[in-house]
Amino acid sequence: MMKPLSLAIGRRFSRARQRNRLVSFISLSSVMGIAVGVMVIIVGLSAMNGFERELNQRVLSVVPHGQVFGVNGPIENWQQVQAQSERHPQVEAAAPYVELTALMEHGTRLQPAQIRAVDPTSERTVSRIGDYIDGGWESLPAGQSRLVLGQGIASQLGVSKGDWITVMVPATDSSLNLRAPKRVRMQVAGLLQLGGQIDHSLALMRLQDAQALMGMDEAVTGVSLKVSPVLDARKIVQEVGQTLSTYVYLKDWTGDFGYLYRDIQLVRAIMYLVMVLVIGVACFNVVSTLMMSVKDRAADIAILRTMGANDRLIRRIFIWYGLFSGALGSAIGSVLGVAIASHLTAILSQIEAWVGHRFLSGDVYFVNFLPSELHATDVVLVSITAILLSLLAAWYPARRACQLQPAAVLSAK
Repeated sequence: MMKPLSLAIGRRFSRARQRNRLVSFISLSSVMGIAVGVMVIIVGLSAMNGFERELNQRVLSVVPHGQVFGVNGPIENWQQVQAQSERHPQVEAAAPYVELTALMEHGTRLQPAQIRAVDPTSERTVSRIGDYIDGGWESLPAGQSRLVLGQGIASQLGVSKGDWITVMVPATDSSLNLRAPKRVRMQVAGLLQLGGQIDHSLALMRLQDAQALMGMDEAVTGVSLKVSPVLDARKIVQEVGQTLSTYVYLKDWTGDFGYLYRDIQLVRAIMYLVMVLVIGVACFNVVSTLMMSVKDRAADIAILRTMGANDRLIRRIFIWYGLFSGALGSAIGSVLGVAIASHLTAILSQIEAWVGHRFLSGDVYFVNFLPSELHATDVVLVSITAILLSLLAAWYPARRACQLQPAAVLSAK
């Protein structure tokens, strides 16, 4: 016989029809319990991978990884600050910006927004935000009183591309006296469509237009940085700040969006814990199945004993028996989990269309759809965990099988 005797007998036990229908039912439920647990965990981990991908590709590709901005007002010598920042080996690029808070007005509607004015040529080196503007940066020429609105802001104001709005910005006054805000008529040159919170708070302008509007001459609010690796942004920005000759404030992306990354990692850790608990509960059925199978197969065990089978062989037979249940449930769950996770976004979109309700809102989350990204390592890890837990569950029933006395069992028959 090419394969081990314990494997052959264990496989024969698992494939043979049970004498007790209750044993068959519990055996089937244990397999399905493991399968459902594996499927749910694979789908959940794929959703967490999708959120992390969208965080990296959408949010962290358009927001500054780090910022240095003036303590005592706008930075006059920003070219020097930019050059000094780019000397750091982990700073890939730096670009100037002007930032101001404004109130948008269209008819009777008002909407606050954060205006970020940039130079498209420099901004391309630190951000991919231009990829999400319909028409790109070419739709925002300099010197023509135009701006790009986030899709959410445009929807609140009821405007579209080509419409004119009134922008109210704070009036600068060195004496700190209260003054009426500046009112400027500007045309909507395009819409920013990221599909999340940024759409509802951000507007874009040309750097030169914002400097003229705020009377800043050639000064800027600060310099934005693109760093690598992005998860070390706080440390890198602090190191950059220590090398600058200008007194500046430091800021990195974790201040505004770090909670998203922390929440994703927390949920991922919880998912791994839930994985062990859910599959562990399912494996209790494996214990019940094997305990009842030991009783159901008592005569077979006694016959094997009389033929010279030792404790080690009997133990291995039932360990293989339990392992088959875990492997079958793991295989079914993995196939179902991979199938659902691969089409999770489309499935949820279809459900949203049926019920007429959107589960993820761009007003609350940084995406308005459920992303999914399947990793083979997650599938392997979940499957191996299920098999190991089912193997552990088979140990006690296998030990009980070794304690059966052949004489007592056969005499009872």
